[in-house]
Amino acid sequence: MGVLVGLLLGSGLACVWWACWPGPARRPTNPWADHVRDTLAQAGVTGVGPGALVPAALVGAVVVGAVALVAVPVPAVAAVAAGFGACLPWALLRGRARRRAARLRASWPQAVDDLASAVRAGMSLPEAVAALAERGPADLRAPFAAFAADYRASGRFGDALDALKDRLADPVADRIVEALRLTRDVGGSDLGRLLRTLSGFLREDLATRGELAARASWTVNAARLAVAAPWAVLAMLGSRPEAAAAYDTPAGLLVLLAGAGCSAAAYALMLRVGRLPDDPRVLR
Repeated sequence: MGVLVGLLLGSGLACVWWACWPGPARRPTNPWADHVRDTLAQAGVTGVGPGALVPAALVGAVVVGAVALVAVPVPAVAAVAAGFGACLPWALLRGRARRRAARLRASWPQAVDDLASAVRAGMSLPEAVAALAERGPADLRAPFAAFAADYRASGRFGDALDALKDRLADPVADRIVEALRLTRDVGGSDLGRLLRTLSGFLREDLATRGELAARASWTVNAARLAVAAPWAVLAMLGSRPEAAAAYDTPAGLLVLLAGAGCSAAAYALMLRVGRLPDDPRVLR
């Protein structure tokens, strides 16, 4: 009895001592850096990090500002154009990411059907996932080929799935990967039914998104034209010396800055109102 009491006392003192020291430090998260990494992955840009956008923004500002200064020899106009040029790399990256995400969204139902067919045919999970590199949709073959290479090199299914999630940065891929991981770890016979149900949901979501995007496309394009029209008029007016001299004053600079602020705010509001909601990545 005394030995048992001593063991319990020692265990309690060890727990108290352990609680007095901080645990392992967690890696600090940066939401903006995570968002940039996801955007780079969705755009298919590899080998660069979020820090690469800073020199790209500087180059865009210098190039666009120099072109504007040559076309309209007014420093205020060139400065405003340089501000727009600094945002150009991010805008191009976001546009490429949205277009690629739309293609992947249209490809996922077929990929899920192929995966369900492979599982129903008796293939193992790693073989079924790796087979999408050859029989899957064209837009998804490269990431799954990289998964097959990772799995052949390491033999660790979980690590290869984590790398696949990072490459795709897609909420649908996150759900599929976690379903495969759970099935691999605990087993079960409902994976085929789960994949078929997910394929049906994806097709319904794709049809709904297509209908909404078709209805909103003309409104979004009209809003973009309304934002770009004043600056096109400014570029034409700047070719006249008297108009350029009018903007080369403190009052002209104030007008340009106010117009740039209104255009940026209106464009951001247009994007927020006209954009369809995206699924968050809750299963990173």
